[in-house]
Amino acid sequence: MKQEQIAGLENIIKKGYSNMAGMVIFKDGQSVYENYYNGYTKANRFHIFSVTKSIVSILLGIALDRGYIDSVEQKVLEFYPEYTVKRGEKTIQSITIRDMLTMTVPYKYMFNPYIKYFTSMDWVKFSLDKLGGKGQIGKFRYAPLIGPDILSGILVKVTGQSVLDFAKEKLFAPLGINVEKSIIFRNGEEQLTFSKATDISGWAASPTGINTAGWGLTLSPVDMVKIGQLFLNKGIWNGKRIISEKWVAESTSEQSRWKQRNLPYGYLWWVIERDNGYAAMGDGGNIIYVSPEKNMVVAIASLFQPRAKDRIEFVKNYVEPIFGKFE
Repeated sequence: MKQEQIAGLENIIKKGYSNMAGMVIFKDGQSVYENYYNGYTKANRFHIFSVTKSIVSILLGIALDRGYIDSVEQKVLEFYPEYTVKRGEKTIQSITIRDMLTMTVPYKYMFNPYIKYFTSMDWVKFSLDKLGGKGQIGKFRYAPLIGPDILSGILVKVTGQSVLDFAKEKLFAPLGINVEKSIIFRNGEEQLTFSKATDISGWAASPTGINTAGWGLTLSPVDMVKIGQLFLNKGIWNGKRIISEKWVAESTSEQSRWKQRNLPYGYLWWVIERDNGYAAMGDGGNIIYVSPEKNMVVAIASLFQPRAKDRIEFVKNYVEPIFGKFE
């Protein structure tokens, strides 16, 4: 019976979710499904877009656990004493790490200045220059690319390592995840190629060498499901604590809310109210979905597609009815 259901699921994927490249499902800590579509295999690596944010959140939690950071209530500018605040600016001085993690900071732009961001030489400074202004701290404003790099810059300053090296040592290596190198683009064509590539193992970095925080990491679906399982295990992997249970709980609980869409948000994780779950989500339909109630993790890697269909609805409607039952 289940094989028939799985065949039906894969037919739905083929017809309605054609940009999906791979899906891996863990149930009760075991792999119960792994498949790849459109000719891709487990050897491929995919740009996971904003799922990168949730990885950076984990790294900040590890930095906090290990004493590199004292508190999420520390002001952002404490870490950038060299930064010159613009004349008349009265907001940026009060912004904390927590404000950045919860997407509750104002920016000095109405529309994302992507071209200026990508062509600037220092993406952290560019983000600092756009932070603050006349908006209100505490009001949710989702920042897709411009802004989160400030958190990457903080990680570099407090650890003395690149974000990738810190991630390799403290997160990726313990989970058996391989991310080969930092990638600095020489032109727009290289960046566009990277976003579409499925054979690059790396993490994008600014011309100054600081890895991106809002996008730019490539992972496989197996890598992604491991991240989800780590959180489902409350920070433990193979009997070893990687990150504190406290940080897992805080970062996946509602800390702010996008009121326009009535969506709760944690520390760079989306919170799913209806079943106490949570998800890391990236453009095009990339997702790490965690359901503590069903003891299940679903990882989906996708090729970029504008306005991709909602992956949470996909999991709820088609995946959970097959794999979410306790046996």
